[in-house]
Amino acid sequence: MRTINIESGQPTVDEARRRLLVEIDCARKQGLRVLKVIHGWGSSGEGGKLGPAIRKSLRLRLKEGKASLVVPGERFSSDTLEGRHLLQRYPDLRRDRDFNRANPGITIVELA
Repeated sequence: MRTINIESGQPTVDEARRRLLVEIDCARKQGLRVLKVIHGWGSSGEGGKLGPAIRKSLRLRLKEGKASLVVPGERFSSDTLEGRHLLQRYPDLRRDRDFNRANPGITIVELA
């Protein structure tokens, strides 16, 4: 799994979306199957604009066929169907520090 820190440098939503698209295309060309996207949750603790925008963009990648599964960090767990599906295909994900931590600042993406 490759980790992409989209929130680094405090980009605008548009900049972050562009960075995400470039990273997804690069990862797919390299044959990578799983990305962990760090988008943050907002410094106020109430959530910011970047996380929801990135998740929306990732759902669009599902429709385009560039991604096959998008799992919000809150659901990246052995207690969820999505988490169990990921673990079946990629058992090493169990060792990720955010696994079973319900982290709203990340999203896991399985690329198509």
